[in-house]
Amino acid sequence: MTGCGRGECARDGFKVTVEISSVNRKQAEIAVGLPRDLEPLEPRIRDEINRHVSRGRLNVRVALQTATSQAKGVARFDLDLAKAYGREFTRLAKALKLSDAITLDIVARAPGVMQTSEPELDAEALWPAVEKALKQSLAALVKMREREGAHLKKDLQSRIGTVRQAVTAVAQHAPESQRYYREQLIERVKVAGLNLPIDDERLLKEVVLFADRSDITEELTRLQSHFQQFEDCAKSAEPVGRTLDFLTQEMHREVNTIGSKANAAAISREVVLMKTELEKFREQVQNVE
Repeated sequence: MTGCGRGECARDGFKVTVEISSVNRKQAEIAVGLPRDLEPLEPRIRDEINRHVSRGRLNVRVALQTATSQAKGVARFDLDLAKAYGREFTRLAKALKLSDAITLDIVARAPGVMQTSEPELDAEALWPAVEKALKQSLAALVKMREREGAHLKKDLQSRIGTVRQAVTAVAQHAPESQRYYREQLIERVKVAGLNLPIDDERLLKEVVLFADRSDITEELTRLQSHFQQFEDCAKSAEPVGRTLDFLTQEMHREVNTIGSKANAAAISREVVLMKTELEKFREQVQNVE
């Protein structure tokens, strides 16, 4: 599911900003971008995200700003290295017969002469601020994803409703399929010139075998069970995306079996409709948390 969130927290001269964005993915993928000083906190950040999000690709960006008093580094000069540069510059000037004097600016700019060190930050001490900003961003992200989820829920319920209607129609046409087969069988016997009575045992046996092979009662019953499981998922506050993935596969399997067993034209039309709706259902389910 898609969404984004942003959180901030200022504490002890530091300001932490956390931004999270998510796009659709079947599994959970988390990419975390952290300042070097905060890299030890990455496992905690991932754990906190996993408690709120189970699906989707998430990009997490953490920024750290420091107050001027906190950001002061330490600068020092390598005197021995500066003297060495001075001697070499003087020797080079004489060799090239240059009259320009070697200045302090030239020596100070030489590599390694001036060294600076940034103050080291304690990642553990900054965790409370990072955690607060992270929770703010997650709350905004989840809220946006919930709004999208509400729209997805309506769409999925509508598609299941269409499949339900098709299942009802199939159940009504099932007896017609057997009658149609019996009539066609009798017609073929007549065309073949076979003088068999309608109640001939061989004809009746063939009709019974067809009725047994084409019985779709079990498939229709299992579909009704899957519909009920979908309704249970729709009411659940827990992540149900993977459960709906499984239900979609099972409903596809039952519909395919119905299509192979019952060859009546009216049932075939309903099977095509159900397959079309379930394919759209499957695509949408990939976006469900």
